[in-house]
Amino acid sequence: MKVASSRKKGGAAAHAGSAGLGLAALGVVFGDIGTSPLYVLRTVFTLDGGAVHLDEDDITGVISCIIWVLVLIVTIKYVCFVLRADNEGEGGILALATRVRRSLRPGRIASAVALLGVFGAALFFGDSVITPAISVLSAVEGLEVTFPDMTEYVVPAALAILSALFLAQRKGTSKMGRVFGPIMLAWFGILACMGVPHIVGNPRILVALSPVETVSFISRHPGTTFVALGAIVLAVTGAEALYADIAHFGRRAIQGTWLAVVLPSLTLCYLGQGALLIDRPQALSNPFFMLVPSSLTVPLVFMATLATLIASQAVISGAYSIARQASHLGYLPHMKVKHTSATESGQIYLPAVNLLLFVSVASIILIFQDSERLSAAYGLAVTTDFLLTTSLLLLLTRAGWRWPGWATGLAAAVLLAVELPLFAANVTKIATGGWLPLSIATFMLVVMTTWRRGEELVTHSRRAGEGSLSEYLQGLAASAIRRIPGTAIYPHSMLTTTPLALRKNTEINRVLHDNVVIVSIKTLPTPHVPRSKRVILDEIASPVRGVTHMTVRYGFMDERDLTETIRHGQRTLKLSWRLDDEVFFMLSHIHIMEGSKRSMWKWRKKLFIGLSRVSASPSWVNKLPKDRTAEISMRVLI
Repeated sequence: MKVASSRKKGGAAAHAGSAGLGLAALGVVFGDIGTSPLYVLRTVFTLDGGAVHLDEDDITGVISCIIWVLVLIVTIKYVCFVLRADNEGEGGILALATRVRRSLRPGRIASAVALLGVFGAALFFGDSVITPAISVLSAVEGLEVTFPDMTEYVVPAALAILSALFLAQRKGTSKMGRVFGPIMLAWFGILACMGVPHIVGNPRILVALSPVETVSFISRHPGTTFVALGAIVLAVTGAEALYADIAHFGRRAIQGTWLAVVLPSLTLCYLGQGALLIDRPQALSNPFFMLVPSSLTVPLVFMATLATLIASQAVISGAYSIARQASHLGYLPHMKVKHTSATESGQIYLPAVNLLLFVSVASIILIFQDSERLSAAYGLAVTTDFLLTTSLLLLLTRAGWRWPGWATGLAAAVLLAVELPLFAANVTKIATGGWLPLSIATFMLVVMTTWRRGEELVTHSRRAGEGSLSEYLQGLAASAIRRIPGTAIYPHSMLTTTPLALRKNTEINRVLHDNVVIVSIKTLPTPHVPRSKRVILDEIASPVRGVTHMTVRYGFMDERDLTETIRHGQRTLKLSWRLDDEVFFMLSHIHIMEGSKRSMWKWRKKLFIGLSRVSASPSWVNKLPKDRTAEISMRVLI
């Protein structure tokens, strides 16, 4: 009986924990896709001066397309498959590309996969700029329904609201999830309740639930469908945030919340708006806010504003995760990272990214002024990201999951049949706003590839300047160098070359500590490395006694405390020296300067050097004892 009781308690606790994660996920992950009903239908029926007709046939067809795009792209692709493609708990297109690369042999295909991942990450940054702007503008514009004279206050109000959101980021996603979760649960309940009365009043709209209606609408009006797809894609913006935020809440919480709460609520709301437009075409001026009586407009605007703040949070937290992954994988400079949870390593805050996002979002609001103009800029980044994710997923099904060819082909046919038309419809909007996400993504792609190339050049120059470690030790053994008591640790990124600080220290001071520990720090293409497997003792043929070489391995999402990691490794490997208060850390600093070599275009050299100047120290450097840490600098020309 006690065992049974214990099991019941354990099961109840697990259920409560899962429910809590689901509620928190509701407050962070689903805000973007949950606020799409604010602007999707209005955008569809105002595209190209009303190319999609506001009659029952087109309204029902559009609603059916929206529902089945939600089912195919979000439910089947992301919830059922992409969320299973996490990289040891980490999500986002960089994590997906890394996982696919591990399943492939080194070569051109693997390099192309890496480039796809980088471009997808660059597009996500573009989405992270546009989402907060369009979401908050759409909510505040709801006031115009009741107070038409408030138009001039929309932009200032949106800027004030977003300023508060970005200032609150330092509190962390876990705290925000606890606050936002109940609000979003209420929001999705409101969405459902708003739609139901109109569905009951006009049940003919329920025909939109059938996929036959979607196929029939496409076959009857292919041109109209193509135009409509340019805005229908707005209904699935935020789908990529489900994957990017998986480290924060886990796969099961996100899947369960989508199926139990989000999808049913969105479906009822879209059906309700469709029924309203069939009965009252004049409601097109703002079909979402006209679902309720005018007396409820102001409270609804208040709730919508809260929901759009949460929508912005989904992509902001996703941008933090993607930026940290890119930094650890060598595509962005080191950035200051603050962990906002004592128990969840994935919950982070990056001050530099937060500031850049805020400046970019504020600039976009000031440029575009209203959500309708901004909607033209939105779809292209999303649809391109969809295609990149699908391409990587299909590669994973063959190379990683070992699906038979027919299964991968079937998946490709279904997904591409939906996503290619969505992409094509949004390509036509490049001139009217699609240039914006492409410009942001291109800029980020240039930054990321430039940093990667610059790091390769610096590594090559360092190898040439530092020289072979084995040759250096042989020369040291032949010299009459004086040994002094104590231990010196030389962090160094390479296995075969001599740490600059070690070479310069012996050349200038002509002394060598009794214990010399060279530590190579490696970032593996995996999110986490168990603590027990982080330190490996490397075998080196050293003619000089007391020289130890070890490799410290971290995952790209691991928190890096080098002192603690070395202490744990020293105990585990039972090494003779101890990490005590007399151990010194000797760091090598690289000062990068522009040289005459034609290794990169001149402007890219200047960009790389500028980025290196603002690059933060690696996270492990900040945790070294400051009174026992020295640094020796070396100039490197690129």
